[in-house]
Amino acid sequence: MRIEEILSKCDHTLLRPDATWDEIKILIDEGIEYKVASICIPPAYVGRAVNYLSGKIPITTVVGFPHGNETTETKVYQTKNALNDGADEIDMVINIGELKSGNTYYV
Repeated sequence: MRIEEILSKCDHTLLRPDATWDEIKILIDEGIEYKVASICIPPAYVGRAVNYLSGKIPITTVVGFPHGNETTETKVYQTKNALNDGADEIDMVINIGELKSGNTYYV
């Protein structure tokens, strides 16, 4: 498998809590250059990224990040908000404590 094929299946990600818009733009530019599957960024930057990208690459964002302890209703709100801002894909963090407790219905 060639490196280009591998990169085309990878998300280029920056989810640090101190990430700046300038760093997100660098991530986006790298993602375009290397033709990655998508860029994965914090929800607060999705709207600006949509405008910056002009559809050149899909945008992934996260809900329930990083711990997954939010309520289902909160995750639904976060998801709707991200989609309204233009996110193409949502990565959700499950509630690990509930999973470890065997509460698969909740998860």
